Amino acid sequence: MNALKSGIRGPGILVGCAMLFTAACAFAQESSSKPGETPARVPGETSSSGGPSAALKTVLSAACSQNQAEFGRFLTARSKEAFLRMTAQARIALMKRFVLLNEPGKATASANPAGRPIIRCQTPDVTTEMQIGGADLRDNVAFLPLELRNATDTTASDAHQITLGLVREDGDWKLLSLGLLLLDLPALEVEWDSAEIDSTEKSAIAALAKVAGAVEAYRNKYLRLPASLANLGPPVHGAANGESAGLVDSDLANGIKNGYTIRYVIVGANTVGAPAKYELAATPLQYGRTGRRSFFRDSNGGLHAADRGGAVGSEADPKVE
Repeated sequence: MNALKSGIRGPGILVGCAMLFTAACAFAQESSSKPGETPARVPGETSSSGGPSAALKTVLSAACSQNQAEFGRFLTARSKEAFLRMTAQARIALMKRFVLLNEPGKATASANPAGRPIIRCQTPDVTTEMQIGGADLRDNVAFLPLELRNATDTTASDAHQITLGLVREDGDWKLLSLGLLLLDLPALEVEWDSAEIDSTEKSAIAALAKVAGAVEAYRNKYLRLPASLANLGPPVHGAANGESAGLVDSDLANGIKNGYTIRYVIVGANTVGAPAKYELAATPLQYGRTGRRSFFRDSNGGLHAADRGGAVGSEADPKVE
């Protein structure tokens, strides 16, 4: 179960529900039917309707496969706008919390003898089984208990019990809460972005090292520097060549990687052979959200970094040891 537990770690998971929902969350934990029981049917929801159980089943399937577009359909209008503003890593981190898995998986759906939905999420390392209980409906808010366990745990001895909240918005059911985490993404996105900054800045340093290695590999093969990052990217058709050397992925070839823009500049007029020099820079795509520090690799290979308010760095910045 270690693979399951690792997926729930991250900033914001202990954020409490707003006072309006605290009592409702606690009441839902106590009064909602357990996954194996047959509770009273939710008014207006049948096995084939688009009720809260059906919505939650789709949410969990999208979270399993890390399908950001599908997952976003079940967020409130306010949260969906914030979700789209978040970095890709932050959006994936949010979805991971629903299935407690780090890797994207393949989702399959079935039902238990009582007709309650079961979603299995299969990854190369572990398969989880999520069983949705009966909805506790409060006007336009529904709370559903979820039992999440390793599919090999037949006794459910190490199962996670979680209550998820949904709210009806414009006739459709949207996510409201995950356990004690109220999904008010506009209030949480700044906190999550801050937690992601350390990761994105490390990724920017790695991206510069990757590009520098690719430039040197290109120079060794073609005896000159590439004219642009695009020359390092994968070929659209056929074998690698001087125009598309296949040395970096398409994101780096387009100059964008994990919330940073990557800039490559040839220094001086000489582009041929070992004397030719170049500089690299990595700048936050959204300053304060995808990163704070700007990184600069000088023509001698030295790495510099500083908080430049989103501007491009320079060799005058402090060196990164």
